[in-house]
Amino acid sequence: MSTKRFSKIVGSGSCIPTVKIKNDHFLNHDFFEPNGQKIETPNQEIIEKFKEITGIEERRYATDEQISSDLAYQAAKNAIESSAIDKESLDYIIVAHNFGDVQPNSTLSNQLPCLAAKVKNHLQIENPNTICYDVLFGCPGWVQCMIQANYYIKSGDAKRIMVIGSETLSRVCDPFDRDSMIYSDGAGAVILEGFEGEEPSGIIAHAMRTDTKDEAFFLRADKSDNQEYEGNSTNHFIKMYGRKIYEYAITNVPGVVKESIDKAGLDISDIKKILIHQANEKMDQAIIKRLFRLYHQKSYPEDIMPMIIQKMGNNSVATVPILYDQIVKGKVENQELKKGDFVVFTSIGAGMNINSFVYKV
Repeated sequence: MSTKRFSKIVGSGSCIPTVKIKNDHFLNHDFFEPNGQKIETPNQEIIEKFKEITGIEERRYATDEQISSDLAYQAAKNAIESSAIDKESLDYIIVAHNFGDVQPNSTLSNQLPCLAAKVKNHLQIENPNTICYDVLFGCPGWVQCMIQANYYIKSGDAKRIMVIGSETLSRVCDPFDRDSMIYSDGAGAVILEGFEGEEPSGIIAHAMRTDTKDEAFFLRADKSDNQEYEGNSTNHFIKMYGRKIYEYAITNVPGVVKESIDKAGLDISDIKKILIHQANEKMDQAIIKRLFRLYHQKSYPEDIMPMIIQKMGNNSVATVPILYDQIVKGKVENQELKKGDFVVFTSIGAGMNINSFVYKV
């Protein structure tokens, strides 16, 4: 049997900010409807309903001294340490994000130079052949970068690539919007390396889709729900049509995941874990339930979908790499990845974009 080229994760790292924001932080907030009307429902009731739907109990925020590229650098440094590679051997550094570097108390994005270049600078990599660029693809950005990196490696263009997801959503969410309780900050990174083998391993199949005709602005940038907010002339916040996103996700994500599994020549019974974007616990559960229905299964294993959203919140592109790093470092209770396991990585977000890849540990 002839050998083929595959790409596997040889190291991972994450940066989980130290500032813990519990749900009771929002007890004294003034919340408004999108039409500008103040919500009179008691905040305690709003928070309880929020937790019931999303599963979120607390989230992490970056300190005032940190920006997204700082978080990305820390995750990258951890990944290099865990893999024991020479940092100068990296062919690419690819960073997924959506808002660049945002300073505290501002929504102004700084993306010059790109975050990947800033990470390379922080790492003090001298190699001019370590190419740096960023990808904006909504929350599925990190998964998309992994798909890109796999193409580079399989083509022979690269041997070793660092893929990072980093975001500080706490700085671009509207404090007068109930949805602001979802968002958080963090970064995750992996190092993908090429190898030759006879049996498929690492990333073995993927699937993607983008819908924009009616869905492009389900997630968007817009003014605060508080029409009297002084910053409305200069600040735009992340906004979403939650119900539309939920319906889009549970309708379309299962099919994309199944497509990736089918391309890998596998059945759902072969999949040991599904590392899904930590967006909303109820939504993710509904997605997995519908996925198993596509295989005529009425239920799914309780441990197949690890969740850390309860303590981490939704930090966009960082949710999946942080989840992976936490599992392989033994920090997620009753969860592990064993050699030979088939794992699905999948995400959904602004665009609207969906992607999924199957990975053999």
